[in-house]
Amino acid sequence: MIKIPKILEDILCELKSIGALPILVGGCVRDHLLNLPIKDFDIEIFKVDSLDIVEKTLEKFGNIKQVGKSFGVLLLSTNEYDFDFALARTEKKISSGHKGFEVKTDANMDFKTASLRRDFTINSIGYDYFEKRFLDPNNGIEDIKRKVLRYIDKQTFIEDPLRVYRAVQFSSRFEFMLDEDSFNLCKQMVEDNMLEELPKQRVYEEFKKLFLKSSKPSIGFELLKNLGILKHFPELELLPNCIQDKEYHPEGDVWVHTLMTLDEFAKNKTGDEYRDLYLFYALLCHDFGKPFCTKEIDGKITSHKHESLGVEPTISFLNRLTDEKRFIEKIVPLVKNHLAPFQLYKSESSLKAVKRLSLKCNIEDLCIVCLCDCKGRTIPDKDKCDKAISWVLEKARELDISSEGLKPLVQGRDLINLGMKPSKEFKDILEFALNLQIDEELEKDKILEKIKEKFKLK
Repeated sequence: MIKIPKILEDILCELKSIGALPILVGGCVRDHLLNLPIKDFDIEIFKVDSLDIVEKTLEKFGNIKQVGKSFGVLLLSTNEYDFDFALARTEKKISSGHKGFEVKTDANMDFKTASLRRDFTINSIGYDYFEKRFLDPNNGIEDIKRKVLRYIDKQTFIEDPLRVYRAVQFSSRFEFMLDEDSFNLCKQMVEDNMLEELPKQRVYEEFKKLFLKSSKPSIGFELLKNLGILKHFPELELLPNCIQDKEYHPEGDVWVHTLMTLDEFAKNKTGDEYRDLYLFYALLCHDFGKPFCTKEIDGKITSHKHESLGVEPTISFLNRLTDEKRFIEKIVPLVKNHLAPFQLYKSESSLKAVKRLSLKCNIEDLCIVCLCDCKGRTIPDKDKCDKAISWVLEKARELDISSEGLKPLVQGRDLINLGMKPSKEFKDILEFALNLQIDEELEKDKILEKIKEKFKLK
């Protein structure tokens, strides 16, 4: 039996009372069979052809959202849950884009016919709550036991190219293998450039699921590479075969190392989804600069200044996935400074250096990236990674600047209060004030006095 919330039991009984046959479908059934927590419930409704009747039945339980109503879909929000309800339907591709489908509902449709529009067999299993039985016309339960991802119908599968990315994230999340026919079909769709029509927002959502729901994100990225999808992300395409010095990176090339850092972070996520996501992207992008500067000199491989050289390709890559500037601004300084914590530790830097670092990025975040970068390789002495990061964090926390950077005591408004008019010179003056704050540890009033003296203010 699938355990469902009491309110959903009441809803299903209410739907039955109007002659409908509600069947649990999709992820909730799949996740039950995988012994995973169920977070979302989708219900497909048979024996009814009027969405208005369904809506009237549901509205007594919560708020109805009209999103997807033209596709025969309703979203019910209750105090604790969101439920998706959809009439049994078929979908036919009639134009490009994810909205280019002709949808036909049919009250007399059987479950097997309705299941043909779904992507993979593991997502096509239904559960009849009243008869307490699973409906499995495509042998999805057997595929779950075999840990295999298999498409249902070739023609319906290729109608939505996003399914290639879904294959990637499902394989990664559940550690399933794509069966040979499904792999070949996905690869052919990539070669035929079918993925080019996808809006970046939809691709971003699949990456998000891959990162946040996988124990080993590397599985998904290896599949991205093997399917040829990296051609759509030239920054990633440059990482395989970009060599590294074996002393520091015995694990292999930049691609191998990058995937190891992702798996390292997956072991110790913070639990804050937004933060985890930008940290994953920072790790994915952290060595984007290496292909532009890697050289072999006297038998030694170097990647001098790869941190700063990684900024431009990082921005280019992220712009291909999202328009959220704040999100990108979180990631870029982590890429640019990802070696800094280890460098400060090795040189036994002063507190002044830690203060300056806090002005560039969040030290707590940076230390996570640096730690995963250090541990995401096959070096024997990984203990040094923890020691270095602990040292930097201890210093930053001692100064109370680990999560929020050092706050400059003197701001532009203080210069205006001194009688100065805003100008390009303000930047230099504020930098002068900040240096006094950090290097000489002066209080605000002393700094202002120094400014008056230097710039001859009365």
